[in-house]
Amino acid sequence: MGFFDKLQKIGQMVEGVNDVADAVGRSSVVDYGEPAYSLYTALQLGNNRRRIDITDEADNVKYYTESSFIAIKGKTEIYDADGNAVAHLEKKPVSIHEKHYVTMADGTIFTLSNEIFHVIKDVTNIEGLGWQIRGNIIGLSFNLVDENEQPVATIGKKMISIHDKYCIDIYQPDKEAVVVAIVVQLEKMLEARRDNDSTSSSSSFGFDGN
Repeated sequence: MGFFDKLQKIGQMVEGVNDVADAVGRSSVVDYGEPAYSLYTALQLGNNRRRIDITDEADNVKYYTESSFIAIKGKTEIYDADGNAVAHLEKKPVSIHEKHYVTMADGTIFTLSNEIFHVIKDVTNIEGLGWQIRGNIIGLSFNLVDENEQPVATIGKKMISIHDKYCIDIYQPDKEAVVVAIVVQLEKMLEARRDNDSTSSSSSFGFDGN
């Protein structure tokens, strides 16, 4: 199979995943109705230590992140618009997998595992909350439901989109900060995975950066 044939095959796979993402988004509106309100952010390829902004519908910053300079530590702080601490994110190796710990300002702790990236359309438990992620995690198009099967938020975005924002529909406003922490952690995990994939691809083509 030639190089361009491989690109075409990848494009077809991406199109299929995006179709799944669209279906998840449509079903959430039918099943859950209109959200209380929405927040927005942009998934961008590149530096895993970049600042992430979460904005409201008027493009006002509601939350932002600061990440550690040493990327291997995987530490990120989330603050609200007034600079108050909201959550601390950190990754730690556990056996052959990584656990990504989220500690909220009120002391609530929960974890996400890198194993979620083996999932295209499935159900994933968030350890410590009793919540579930349902949908296309890699495409960042999924639903969050609580321990009572009630919608907390829906997140929707095309997988291949560098500049476009994706939407975080909030159904339980009192859980907003936790939802933001989950979305930021997933975005950080996706960025780290892309960085690793990019490094592997460069090595396979003989590029060493020198």
